[in-house]
Amino acid sequence: MAIKIFIDQGHNPTGYHNTGANAFGLFEEDITYQVGVYLAEMLNNDPRFEARLSRPTPTTVLGTNNSTSLIERVQMANQWPANYFISIHGNANTNPAINGTEVYIYKRYTQSNWLAEQVMDGIVETVGTRNNGVRVRPSLYVLRKTKMPAILVEMAYLTNPDDSIKLRDNQYQFAQGIFTGIMRYFGFS
Repeated sequence: MAIKIFIDQGHNPTGYHNTGANAFGLFEEDITYQVGVYLAEMLNNDPRFEARLSRPTPTTVLGTNNSTSLIERVQMANQWPANYFISIHGNANTNPAINGTEVYIYKRYTQSNWLAEQVMDGIVETVGTRNNGVRVRPSLYVLRKTKMPAILVEMAYLTNPDDSIKLRDNQYQFAQGIFTGIMRYFGFS
């Protein structure tokens, strides 16, 4: 029985509601889409996993506003039903010096927490971003409403000059880092 992982590529395509951050000519929704595709390919190439994407095509639009977009992502994962939920994002800050990777969870000392720590280490080792830690954020809808262990990965800051280059040029490596973390979490590496 394959482990079912739902990969949520944060935000909708440019030109719709619920689009993500943008800076240095980069759009969060384009980066999250591509990293998700790479990650799904890696997982689906391993018979131990079955991965599904919230946005199987670059033009997939979920929901009709911000809240219905989040609701639709969670419903897709819950109805499948997925064993794990991974939401992929790019971060932004008004201070361009802020950089690094964060992984958000609903609660400490849970399977989500252990998975988040492995994914964090995988990204930092593979891409060379700064480890900003695993953070508890119970207010995040996709962490609160999913019926399986869920993490939200803020890969790096689009608004930081160095991070933005990594997000532009190293999308495959970000996916590889997340994949490495998943493999370690299951003891497969």
